[in-house]
Amino acid sequence: MQIRFESSRKEVSQMNTEALRENFLVPDIFENDKINFVYTHYDRVMIGGAIPATTSLTLQTYDALKAKYFLERREIGIINIGGDGRVTADGEVFEISKLGCVYVGKGTQEVTLSSNDPANPAVFYLLSSPAHHSYPARAFTKEDATPVTIGSVETSNHRTIYKYIHLDAIQSSQLVMGLTVLQTGSVWNTMPSHVHDRRMEAYCYFDVPANQRILHLMGEPSETRHLWVADRQAIISPPWSVHSGCGTSNYSFIWGMAGENKDYTDMDAVAIADLK
Repeated sequence: MQIRFESSRKEVSQMNTEALRENFLVPDIFENDKINFVYTHYDRVMIGGAIPATTSLTLQTYDALKAKYFLERREIGIINIGGDGRVTADGEVFEISKLGCVYVGKGTQEVTLSSNDPANPAVFYLLSSPAHHSYPARAFTKEDATPVTIGSVETSNHRTIYKYIHLDAIQSSQLVMGLTVLQTGSVWNTMPSHVHDRRMEAYCYFDVPANQRILHLMGEPSETRHLWVADRQAIISPPWSVHSGCGTSNYSFIWGMAGENKDYTDMDAVAIADLK
């Protein structure tokens, strides 16, 4: 597990490309038969990935958590972006296909991840936050998420949003999580931009063709920065930062938040004309 500390607005304004990538890009979380995590001090969220290619993988605790088991004081959202797989939470089995989500709450002592077919393994994106209440484990398919299509071809942001963990769906202590799929010909996400000082956010881009990239915008609206992001790479977004992207082709991404509240609509909009 890698640990990353916060960076202030002033620090970020003085960072070069290398420093920005070191602090905010999470490039290598998906490895065969491993669980990898980055622990960020933004709301103490943990961003992780796991590919149970030839063996099942079980969540282990880390010394930095000072916990007897991983979810002793935490909750976790799990979204599959690969082949069919299973999440087993204290003996309860959840089948999870591509774009499916499983939530596992505080107090669950054993969580195991596995694939149905080693030739087409599941690829699990993991997002965990501290929790102060226990909610039951629950699974959602992409159809359960009541997908909503917004944007337009004219503005190159025609996209479908799937909301899994939020106030009106899977209940959590503070985690909010879902994903967005851009339609062919659309490349912009989260535009117009917004910030929400009450919550950090993390993105994980996926289904990005090997020879394509995402130009991810971050920083204060009045002083934006950018990072080039490849397939299956994640971004840490501070609460004060915008988090928008434009791809060289269409793509998908998982978004997840934790912090002061669970209100998906709690955001402070930034007009396109005000971006600098």
